[in-house]
Amino acid sequence: MRLILGSGSPRRKELLAQIGLQPDDIRSPDIDETPRPGELPRPYCVRMAREKAQALAVVPGELLLCADTTVAVGRRILGKAEDADEAAAFLRLLSGRRHRVITAVAVRSSDQIWERDVVTAVRMKRLSDAEIAAYVDSDDWRGKAGGYGIQGPAGAFLPWIEGSFSAVMGLPVAETATLLQAAGVDVLGAWS
Repeated sequence: MRLILGSGSPRRKELLAQIGLQPDDIRSPDIDETPRPGELPRPYCVRMAREKAQALAVVPGELLLCADTTVAVGRRILGKAEDADEAAAFLRLLSGRRHRVITAVAVRSSDQIWERDVVTAVRMKRLSDAEIAAYVDSDDWRGKAGGYGIQGPAGAFLPWIEGSFSAVMGLPVAETATLLQAAGVDVLGAWS
């Protein structure tokens, strides 16, 4: 079975490699990621992963893996910051607060879909203006939900998480392995 990664995210490819899996192909879905009016973060994230999986063609013998990561502050959805000003605004909003990082995964064959979402609670320390400015200047925020990446310099801002570290990076490894096994991938065989 050919494994297709439906994401251009280098982090997702790295996380798959941690469990011995290399995608046979990488295809990036092009969908509208605009939240619907009144849509809550968790249903939004699940919908995004599913829509990504449905947007790409899958033929028999292929298995497509798509995911979406969303940062939520209460009912507010923080996607990827569009520019440095928005990244700084996201960090000011998250500063000194707990928030949730939701990552939804959709695995699709030509005739079936397997789905799972993981919610991780994260607390960001209170940030100074200098810390926000230095982080924004680093450009590490680019392409990351909520305007930060836990695996980079912003990890120094996050003294506490409850849940999956890899889900905050963009792909919950344990849950993804379980979905892939349910879909017929020999995950254990990939370790040898």
